[in-house]
Amino acid sequence: MAAAAAGEPEVIRDKAAMRAWSRRQRAEGKTVVLVPTMGFLHEGHLSLVSAAAAVPGPVAVVVSIYVNPSQFAPTEDLATYPSDLAGDLRKLASTGAVHAVFNPPDLYHRGSAVSGRSAEASSCLEAGGDGHETWIRVERLEKGLCGASRPVFFRGVATVVAKLFNVVEPDVAMFGKKDYQQWRLICRMVRDLDFAIEIVGSEIMREADGLAMSSRNVHLSPEEREKALSISRSLVNARTAVLNNSNSASKHIKDQIVQTLTEAGGRVDYVEIVEQESLVPVETIDRPVVICVATWIGKVRLIDNIEIYIQS
Repeated sequence: MAAAAAGEPEVIRDKAAMRAWSRRQRAEGKTVVLVPTMGFLHEGHLSLVSAAAAVPGPVAVVVSIYVNPSQFAPTEDLATYPSDLAGDLRKLASTGAVHAVFNPPDLYHRGSAVSGRSAEASSCLEAGGDGHETWIRVERLEKGLCGASRPVFFRGVATVVAKLFNVVEPDVAMFGKKDYQQWRLICRMVRDLDFAIEIVGSEIMREADGLAMSSRNVHLSPEEREKALSISRSLVNARTAVLNNSNSASKHIKDQIVQTLTEAGGRVDYVEIVEQESLVPVETIDRPVVICVATWIGKVRLIDNIEIYIQS
């Protein structure tokens, strides 16, 4: 494990300066480890920082803080996404493990807008004209699960992560498994586009009562937060049922989860049981799978998942 970073992390806002910083660290023999975030950090993010600091050999840990507009549709919650940069910097400094924070004012070229905006699905970034127009699509893995109801989301995620990789030039990047589809999609993008970067998936961090940590939890009222506990409870019960009954039918397990969430007052977006790497839905649970859930609690959309390992 690397020695702790001395003092507060250096805050870098310019892309060229960030790239130069990383190259200096590598020239000194350090492994550059990136923890990409959208800020409003919680213990889940800080667990990624701890995992980054634990990468073997001398390391230089970079945390990026950037709310990416291209993964939000115009109808989604970009404007209300929580932010607390000063608090984030204090939390990162308290770890003693972060060497730099990359907080760019914008990662995209903003051109002059023109009329005649495309009728196709577009994000908060796009307004026509000569601005950013290059996108990365991981065509199969972006479909289904969150991609079904958020058609621009993974296009925006893959593109901004590729941009961060090109700017920061990390050797290792840390991603949380709460965003399971995102983690698998980034792994596939790295494989297919020959990024020389190791992607590490970190386990979900939960509150003491089981709720998966999320920056959006702050928008839950006390009553809604209580209802949200039905998500992790339904997943744990589903795993128990599967492990106690080999070759379980996916439909039966999914119906039980939907019933639990609905009775708690949730509005289910999806419940899917898929293979862990391919994310292909399974009818019978006879191999390693992940159960993925997205549900609305009030006006807050929450996601969670649980991996189940079964010998095929």
